Parts: sequence; structure tokens; C-alpha cells
Amino acid sequence: MLAPLEPEVVVSAARAEDVRAAVRFAAAHGMPVAVKNSGHQMVSAAHGGVLVTTRRMKGISIDARRRRARVEAGVIWQAVIDEAAQHGLAPLSGSAPDVGVAGYTLGGGQSPVLGRSLGYAADHVHSLDVVTADGQLRTVTAESEPDLFWALRGCKGNFGVVTALEFELFPISRFYGGSLYFEGTHLAEILHAWRGWVTGLPVEATSSIAVQRLPPLPELPAPLRGANVVHLRYAHLGSEQEAERLLAPMRAAAPAVLDAVSELPYTASRRIHNDPEDPMPYWDRTTSLRALPAEAVDAFVEVLGPESGSPLVNVEIRCLGGAFDREPVVANAVSTRGVPFVVFGFGVGGPDQAELMRGSLAAVIDALAPWSDGRRMTNFLSPDEATSPADMEEVFGPERYARLVEIKKAYDPTNVFRLNHNIPAA
Repeated sequence: MLAPLEPEVVVSAARAEDVRAAVRFAAAHGMPVAVKNSGHQMVSAAHGGVLVTTRRMKGISIDARRRRARVEAGVIWQAVIDEAAQHGLAPLSGSAPDVGVAGYTLGGGQSPVLGRSLGYAADHVHSLDVVTADGQLRTVTAESEPDLFWALRGCKGNFGVVTALEFELFPISRFYGGSLYFEGTHLAEILHAWRGWVTGLPVEATSSIAVQRLPPLPELPAPLRGANVVHLRYAHLGSEQEAERLLAPMRAAAPAVLDAVSELPYTASRRIHNDPEDPMPYWDRTTSLRALPAEAVDAFVEVLGPESGSPLVNVEIRCLGGAFDREPVVANAVSTRGVPFVVFGFGVGGPDQAELMRGSLAAVIDALAPWSDGRRMTNFLSPDEATSPADMEEVFGPERYARLVEIKKAYDPTNVFRLNHNIPAA
């Protein structure tokens, strides 16, 4: 759970020069710097630090001929999706379009529609404007500063404040997909069926699955209000006929209480995960799996099934593979290539729920430990995870971590950017 932010100074940046001034002030006074727009940013409460908010930096420029977008640090994905759609193009956006482009992309960025065919969002970045710890504004590319360009794409905010980024767009305007919901009592048979089905999908198809305990909110469809459900997510880039043929085994695995899978415009990609849009206090954890055998499914069902009493709102397994395993033309710091599955879970509650939520999340992580891989998606790391250099070395792997430390020494030797999952310079 993110602690309430209590920085010493808050800078509401409207342009890159404001960010430069904030970083120079912080460095001159020996203060750390944190950055905030929306999701996938911040770890600590920023005590004694300078908090730079980028929400006023809303510039978007689409170059349809070159199929590129240039966006400032305060832009959220839905704004880019809508602008790009006017040109028949789409970005590698994530499951929640109200998340900021910068934080998501710097953490790798895993698209539930395009990822298995195109890889991580970080793989398709062409340049980054970044204010480094010395207060300089740099345009960083593979040619200008290759080490920094490598590190920024995958290791988030350890090396500076990104004020703008330019990335590839793709000629995609539609997909076939959405959500299938089943009663939670069918978790075991659904998850065993999904385990065998998902690894045989072509790269044009992407899927994840979640066990959810939903609140009785009136805005939810009637079958989901206050329900324990299994939520299967699906997206396919081919024809509707082929997409339906591929999905048929999962539709037959158990009776669906809600079938919301259809032909959709890319602008409606939110409807795959249906992530909540309103802020809420939550506790989260993540792990990666090097395999998902039947025994792992049984362990998952035991700790999260209808008889478990788990209070967690959502625990999901995302299938990767395909282009997620492929090294991009210009390498980057993303650490999860070759990892077939990631698990992410959260429970909703305030500080008074800390013991319950932490214990319930730990039970999931412990149950899956025999099949876990130490490398994890940095976008999913919670404040409770990766709190030491040894933890960060496990997340990135020894070779990648050692390179990150050397780049940190070069660009942030005093660790100005440390209010995060930190790569120390020493």
C-alpha cells in the first residue's frame, strides 16, 4: 500500500524547465526527488523530498506518416489511444487506459492486446527527454547515450525525470475480445482448462485469468455484484471467426454468468480487464512463474478458491510468451523475457487492514513459491517488495543489475532518485 505522500516540497510542473528547476533545487539542498502522475509511480511517502507532479504536462503529437507519437509526462493512455485512433493507429497501451504513459512504459509496459505479437512498450521507444540528477535536460536515444537509453526503458525512475517520450504506433483499429465471467465455484476446472489452452494460442491472441471477489456496487452488471467470480480476459487480432474458434474450449469449460466478448474498437480496450477507474486504498504483491503445472493450479485454488476465505479482491495470472520473449532491436533493461507467467494480486483496505491483507497476499506468494522465478515486472512491484539491493538484483538478474549499478554511478552518483525501487550507486 502506498503511504500518504508527505514531501517537503511539491512542484507542479507545466514544462521541462520546471522539472529542471525542481531537480536542481533538490540537489542543492541534499533532498531526494520523486515523480508522480498516475499509476506505476512512487513507492515511498517522500518524506523530506521534492515531489514533482507532471499532470499539467499534457502535450500529444501524432506523426501519422512515421507512425509515431510524442507525449509529455502527464499524458494518460486513453488520450493517446483516442488521438491515434483518428489515424487508424494504436499504441502499446496497458489494461488500464487511465494510467500514465511514462510510468507504464519505463516499467516495461505489457499490453493485453498487442504484447504477445509486438513485445513490451519499452521495446518501441525511440527517444526520451529526461532531466538527470545534474539538472540537465537530455534527449536520450540509442545513438546519443546508449547506456542511459537502455536503463531508462525497464528500470523506471532511477536515473532521472522523463519529461517526454517518442514511441511507435501500429496500424491496428480493432480486435476481438473482452471478458468471460464464471462462478467462483468453477475455479478449479476453469483454471486447469486455461492452463492447457493458453500455451497453445498463437501470438495474435493474449489472455489472462483472475479470481475476483467483487463489491456489491450498483455500477457492476447484476451477475457480478458482490460475487466471487473467475474472470477470463481475451484478445485476438485476427478475424472474428478465428477468434471465436480459438475461444470455444474456454466457453465450453463451464457455464458463463456473463459473456462480454465481441468485436471491439481498440479505443474500447479497457473492456478486457475492466480495471476499476476510481482511486482506492489497496495492498498488492506480485511474483513470476517459470511454469504453471497442475500442481501449481491446485495450490492456487487451495489458497484462493471459494472455501479459502481469502479477502483479496483480485488475483490474476497473465500469460506472456510470444514477442515478450524476443529481444528488441535495441536492447533494454526489461528483466522478464522468457518468463511465461506473471501473478499479480491486490486487496482493498486502509491501514487498519494491513495485517489481514499482507498475510493473505503472502499466502498466495508462498503457495506458488515452488514454481516462482525471481525476476519480476517492475510495474507490479509493491512498496513491500524489492526493498534491498539483494532484492533488486533478484528482480533484474545479476548481470543486468550490475550494469544498472554502473549506469547509476555515472548519472546519479548521490542517489537523488531514491524514493522508488532503488538501484543504489554503491
